[in-house]
Amino acid sequence: MKVTPFLMFEGRAEEAMTFYCETIPESRVVDVTRYRAGEDGPEGTVKLARASIGGTEVMIFDSPVHHAFTFTPSISLFVDCSSEAELERIVEALAKDGAFLMPTGNYGFSRRFAWLNDRFGVSWQINLP
Repeated sequence: MKVTPFLMFEGRAEEAMTFYCETIPESRVVDVTRYRAGEDGPEGTVKLARASIGGTEVMIFDSPVHHAFTFTPSISLFVDCSSEAELERIVEALAKDGAFLMPTGNYGFSRRFAWLNDRFGVSWQINLP
């Protein structure tokens, strides 16, 4: 058995996946299947992709259907960083056009921690243990 996070976007999957792979160390796109002409989604958008984000496989796709919901901070991607500089770089990138739920600080359970929603609405907890 395997459990894999699955992120659904509406036309921005490629942009988000590229951004995450550029921002989080040890990340890469594993494979991408795109919608072709005549299929449900707009041609060229992500039908299904797999990315390894910090070593965790994540499935990503562009929904051809508009939904009345998006991401919620009730579930988030938790990243343990190896240095304060790495934490600051990741937080700065993810915060651009996003919104903090907890700004970077020492909350007692961690030396440095931030919780934010990125510009795509995905929630991240960035931690320096």
